[in-house]
Amino acid sequence: MLITHDTRCALDTVVDLVNTAPEDDAATDGLPDVAALADFTDGHAVSDIGTLSESDLSAVREVRGRFAGIFAAPDGRAAAEMINELVAAAGTTPRLTNHDGYDWHVHYFAPGASLADHLAADCGMALAFFVVAGEQERLRRCEAPDCRRAFVDLSRNRSRRYCDSRTCGNRLHVAAYRARRKEAAG
Repeated sequence: MLITHDTRCALDTVVDLVNTAPEDDAATDGLPDVAALADFTDGHAVSDIGTLSESDLSAVREVRGRFAGIFAAPDGRAAAEMINELVAAAGTTPRLTNHDGYDWHVHYFAPGASLADHLAADCGMALAFFVVAGEQERLRRCEAPDCRRAFVDLSRNRSRRYCDSRTCGNRLHVAAYRARRKEAAG
């Protein structure tokens, strides 16, 4: 599957956005305030946004929840329905653009769109490409029992199981090794 630069940026953005959501009531929100939202948009080079407000924060949190639903979708049909609703509500307006040193690429958000609509359109379309290609199962959650972070499995054979093999994957492998050693020792 060919993934263009702008699609990859949108995928990174949507994964990081979904992962800002608190895992449970005890966890803190990764987007606690407008300043954190501004840092998020700066960190992901989200273009064409104005001054952010509390209403932007609230709308982005709502879109984040809808994206989380796509990562939890049981199949491509369910994911497609969610993506269609999300992208349609954003008022998608595909247009070619070149800016900030990047050659021609497609933006899907309407000029002057809110940040939430911008994310819904661009990130929603990036996820749509996976559903169209029959690759919805690449939109995953970490299999570590204490993690559940979202990620996109871009491995060649669709075998990635953990959000980060150096933390979650390694931790589980070490725990399994220690359990085997303990059992073998008696």
